Amino acid sequence: MKKGQRMSAAEMDVDKYLLRIGHVAARPSVPTLDVLCRVHSCHLRSVPFENLTIHSGGHLRLDLHILYNKIVNQHRGGFCFENNGLFSWLLSEMGFEVTLLSGQVRNSITCQYGPPFDHLILMVSLEGHRWLCDVGFGGSGFHFPVSLETSEPQKQQGHGLYRVTKDEGGMHFLQWKGDEFGETDGVEWTDLYKFMLEARCREDFVEMCDYHQSSASSIFFCKSLCSVLRPGGRLTYIGYRLITTTFPTEGGGGGIKTTRELKEEEIPAILEETFGVVLPSPLIPKDEEITPPTIMY
Repeated sequence: MKKGQRMSAAEMDVDKYLLRIGHVAARPSVPTLDVLCRVHSCHLRSVPFENLTIHSGGHLRLDLHILYNKIVNQHRGGFCFENNGLFSWLLSEMGFEVTLLSGQVRNSITCQYGPPFDHLILMVSLEGHRWLCDVGFGGSGFHFPVSLETSEPQKQQGHGLYRVTKDEGGMHFLQWKGDEFGETDGVEWTDLYKFMLEARCREDFVEMCDYHQSSASSIFFCKSLCSVLRPGGRLTYIGYRLITTTFPTEGGGGGIKTTRELKEEEIPAILEETFGVVLPSPLIPKDEEITPPTIMY
């Protein structure tokens, strides 16, 4: 495709997408839970959670062909609307029954929820069982799909403990924040976001996608960031810092973090060498305080 030429939906290729996320085996012919788990994990280990377009003079759009060109052809990443938006297309093309859901993230400052369509997540229905998929939630993301059929804790290979509960406000997705697994109904459970099971479409999320690119109450506007899962840990760039997180072999804690301060001239090379990200325009690093939102939900 020539530079500046618009890509058509017909040029979106499943096999190329699978190669991009490191799924080197042949495309599976049957949608199974094992396949779902593999592509979910592969996506998290290959596609960064990042918002660098916002901080390099661009504007994010949710058209599928644009997302495919960015994530697959340009080897970039994105935030939830992008990563989960395109991942839903991949799963559908592979034969999975996928439903887009609206999530409301719990604000760490106010402890209140964001507005509807604050977060895009996926539900996959497979052999009578429903699974929560999310490859766009950054450092609190889970490696493999989480069952929606139980409120019991679900362990993720020693690197996290999660559960899904339900009340009159909808479904709640929680993460265990204690140092070790043990009693699981104490105060150490942290609500990450809530959601309803009503089917949505990509267009429903456009307004909130714009909000997160322009609001002083959004982390995506206030901080330039890029993060990706790696075996045994996570690498995260924020503003002028590179953070390496090493996961514990057991326990639900956040892992051991080491931080390296960066000079502005170092950042482009760090992004390319560490995350495989090359930006078309210069990045303006940003790490400002987030203004608490005034409207509570």
